[in-house]
Amino acid sequence: MDHSFWHRIWQENQIGFHQPDINPWLQGYWSGVAGQGTGKVLVPLCGKSRDLWWLHERGHPVLGVELSPIACADFFAEAGRTPETRPDTRFTRHGLDRLELWCGDFFALTAEDVQDVSLVYDRAALIALPPDMRRRYADHLRAILPSATRMLLITLDHDAEVPGPPFAVSEEEVRALYGRHFEVDKVRSKALPTDHPLVQRGMQGAREEVYVLVSRQ
Repeated sequence: MDHSFWHRIWQENQIGFHQPDINPWLQGYWSGVAGQGTGKVLVPLCGKSRDLWWLHERGHPVLGVELSPIACADFFAEAGRTPETRPDTRFTRHGLDRLELWCGDFFALTAEDVQDVSLVYDRAALIALPPDMRRRYADHLRAILPSATRMLLITLDHDAEVPGPPFAVSEEEVRALYGRHFEVDKVRSKALPTDHPLVQRGMQGAREEVYVLVSRQ
């Protein structure tokens, strides 16, 4: 799965993974991650998710990272907002009032880029990647994040042999990827309703699972 795959997905508008509404697990569990603070939030592989606006409206500086220029343009256009845009050698950086959306390769992020991040929100990043890339993604995330970081992670798990994305990620894999560096607490697991598009695609028994991760300092 290379860059061309994701560029084609957005060009052909095959974005069934996009959620037009604010994610209910974000609304329900974010306070347990962030507490009363307003630390800076990293949102990897964010697409054009409105969740970034929700976080921003609650006082958080937000940094989203997204590969597709189409997704980045749509994010601001659909909100009726015009960002300041500054290209450099790694990213095209869009910014508006403490909300930044960097268009480029997530794996080009450095520790310096995220040195002031204290929170991570991952709804659709880990499950967007095949197994070999999930290990690379988690390793890179751990390598660049500051030592005191908390994360809200939302995954999808199922037993059906249906090609992704989204891909199934088990609790065992989450703990294998993150357990050495984070305390991993699964706070919710809920089956998708039978009329959910993913179930209709053949992912019978699919469950959304919600984790709170707190770095081991």
